Order: sequence, then structure tokens, then C-alpha cells
Amino acid sequence: MRNHPLDGIPRPDLRITDVDVLPLSYADPAGDLWHTGKYQVWKTDGAITRIYTDQGIVGIGEGSPYEGPDYIKEYTEETIKPLLLGMNPFDVELLTNRGNTSRAGRAPWAGVDTACWDIIGKATDRPVYELLAIDHEPSRRIKIYASAGVQHEWYADGEQFLIEEARRYQEQGYDAFKFRCGTDWQFSGMTYDRYFGILRRLREAVGPDFRLMHEGMGTMGGPLETLVTEVAPVLEELGFYWFEEAPGNTALEHIDLFLRLRDAMPSVMVSGGERFRERFEAQEWLDRGALDIIQTDCNVTGLTENWHIARMAHLRGVRSIPHNWHGGGTTMANAHFVAGIPNGEYCELNQTHNPLKEEIFKEPLTVVDGMMELPDRPGYGLELIEDVAQKFPYVPGSYQKPNPRLT
Repeated sequence: MRNHPLDGIPRPDLRITDVDVLPLSYADPAGDLWHTGKYQVWKTDGAITRIYTDQGIVGIGEGSPYEGPDYIKEYTEETIKPLLLGMNPFDVELLTNRGNTSRAGRAPWAGVDTACWDIIGKATDRPVYELLAIDHEPSRRIKIYASAGVQHEWYADGEQFLIEEARRYQEQGYDAFKFRCGTDWQFSGMTYDRYFGILRRLREAVGPDFRLMHEGMGTMGGPLETLVTEVAPVLEELGFYWFEEAPGNTALEHIDLFLRLRDAMPSVMVSGGERFRERFEAQEWLDRGALDIIQTDCNVTGLTENWHIARMAHLRGVRSIPHNWHGGGTTMANAHFVAGIPNGEYCELNQTHNPLKEEIFKEPLTVVDGMMELPDRPGYGLELIEDVAQKFPYVPGSYQKPNPRLT
């Protein structure tokens, strides 16, 4: 009986000899990959962590590019690297849990953690998902939901665009679609009455069995109170699958709002937690029953810590469906995570144009009919292309800028 992924796993004498980070970018020639709220995104970033060992095994991972690839590179190579040289990557939990104490270093440590697991899988000749599954049979085929809804413009033909987008994913074989609340409501004259009509026509267009999920609205349509009194009844009426990060984030001061949303929507699940760094942030939410789905992300927590969070959630009957919005480095860890836990129903995959999702790997992860099949090769089973840094050179600066249409 294993109580931890590394219980009973042979431990080789393996030593870390070097650590580096490859910052990557794809900048859209038109400067407009997607847009929502008041801003538009003109580029997408990646930050691939590589750990080298004295036996020639190299592990790859990624911390959240939202932290800034240039910062991740500097922090990893100047602060973390001296602590890891000469250490055994099988001590991953001891080596990387120090990152849980500081939000500033969370993404760099998450990249190191996920890269260590790639090494562990390669050293033991086993896929990472197989190592994670201590008491159930892992599945190489995992369900993917289409995550998008960030290009419909309420000041243009937003309703038609959203409906056609949902139908497109349905035709591609996905059975679930998550979307956001569109461009700035005040500028566009959007109201709850108008928006609820759009949601009803969207449901009619895709039929009753296609799963719809709504991401947070915050105060876009009014005070947070109206999420309970006005939005929740409509999502319940329309049979939405879940309501995610309703106030905009899972901040502790919002926990009572999440509890009220659960009461207001008996059949719609409430999800959140993508910003949680470690299990102790998640514990109160799980203990109080504030979430039906916890969405902790391996490129924020690291794979080790997220495994512990998933186990805590599973014991309380909560599903673990990770936030997964970036490129292929993020997806490889989160996909193995979903395959290796007993309560992982889906993995998110963003549908915006982003070559960093597939073009950085020799044999990328792909989706067919809403399913992703993971390789049965050791580690994550993925190799970077040789010229990845030359093909996707890093472009400094924030990925977002004000939407010029909102003038």
C-alpha cells in the first residue's frame, strides 16, 4: 500500500548538475490574440525550466508565465539553482516546498518541481501519471474541455460570435465549453437582462446536453450580491455545469459568498482556487464545503503540492480540475496530474491561438474528439524541439494592453 507517489519507488544515486530557464514568446503580428474586459492580449509567453543531472537525464517543467519569464529565469538561476546543485531530484518534496512560503517565488519553484517529476519518471522508466496513481488505475486518455470565450465583443456582433464559437467546439467533439463575460459592460451598454437573454439563446443553440461553464463576473453587472440573487438563478435554470471564481478570485473574504452560491444553485457546481499556492490555503475552503471543484494549477503549486491538494479534495468528495491556460509546458504537467488522480474529471485547454501549446515539442499533445491521449513514455514523454528558443524568442513586457476599441 502506497501513501505517497514515491513510496517503494527505487531511488537511484542521481545528482543535479545544472538548472536553467528558457523564456519564450509568441507575439501576434496584429497585436490582438484575444480581448476581454477592458484589455487585449498581444503576445503569449512561456518559461521552460530545465534540470540537468550527472546521469544525462534532463527534466523539463514550467512555472506560471504570468509571473514573467524574465523574472522566473533570474530567480531560478540566481536563487534556486545554488540550492539544488548536488541534490537528488527524488527529494522533490524537500527541495521545493520552501517555495510555498513566498508568492514571489512560487512560479519558479513550481517550474523546478514539475521538472523534477520529469526526471523521476525518466529515471524509473515510468510515465509521471503512473507514479502519481497510488491507489487507482490511471488513464492515458483524459477528457479536455474547451476553454475560451475571450473574443466576443459586446460593442460588435458578440452574441453571434459566442454562439458560433460554442457550436464549433461542439462539432469538434468537445462536450463542454467555458467562456467569460465578454468585453467591458459599461462601454457596451450590457445589462443583466440583455445578457441573460444571450445565455438563453446560447443554451438553445447548443442543446441541453452540451456542458456550459461560466467564468467569474466580479462586479461587471453590479454588486457581488447580485451574483447570488440574479446570476445564480439563471445559471441554475439553464443547467450550467459550473460557475467559476464568481467574484473574480477565491479570496478568503469571499468564502461566505461561495457558500451562498452553492446553496443558490443545487445542480450547478461552484469552482475556484486557481491562485492557491499550497494545501493550507485550500484547507479551509475544503473543510467548509465552499467548493464542488478545486482548480489548483501545477504551474502555480507545483505537481507535488497539487497532488496533496487533490488527495485532500478527494477525501471530501470534491473534484480536482486544474486551471490550465498557458502553453504546452503547463499542459504536460496538468494533463499527467489529471490522469494520475482519482478525482480529475477534465483538464482545461485554452482555445486561443498559441503556437507555444504544440509547436515547442517534437511530438506534441493533441486533442481528438475532446480527448487527449498521453504518451506511455517515461516522464512526461515529451521533448523540446532543438531550436525552440530561436523559433520563439522572448519579447519583454506585459502580455496585455488597453483595448483600443474602448475609446
